[in-house]
Amino acid sequence: MNSGAITKRYARALLLYTQERGSGERVCEQVRQVLRNDGQIPQPLEPDLESFVAFLAQKGRLDYLRRILRCFVDLYTESAGLKNVQLITAIPAEGLAEQVRDSIERRSGSRVLIESEVDPSLIGGFRVIVDGQMLDASVRRQLELLTRQFVENHNRIV
Repeated sequence: MNSGAITKRYARALLLYTQERGSGERVCEQVRQVLRNDGQIPQPLEPDLESFVAFLAQKGRLDYLRRILRCFVDLYTESAGLKNVQLITAIPAEGLAEQVRDSIERRSGSRVLIESEVDPSLIGGFRVIVDGQMLDASVRRQLELLTRQFVENHNRIV
């Protein structure tokens, strides 16, 4: 069977189950923690999430767990009218996350779930990814643009 279909089917089932029980927001937050921390399971686990994982084990679908959880977060945020935003900075920047959240919430009229990540290869600045669109305000990107412009203007390889 197609792994994409399996992933989506179980993610949809988890979404419906948590919506029915009123635990969607708590489960989504816990799932985001699991995905952020490379699969480390927080304790105590939400009862609905624990039941779902046991169900997957019973059905022999634990190999799909990570993909199902990612798909669940996407489905939940969409159904709740939330926006998933990924903020990648060169160094930790707590205040920047709040500014980005406020700005996107004002412009979109939607609540924002922001995921912060540090990537020192950016050298400085940040990247923001909203609904698959990226704003790259990193020093690394600026250096790449300068290099490309230099090569184009001087017709030589650097």
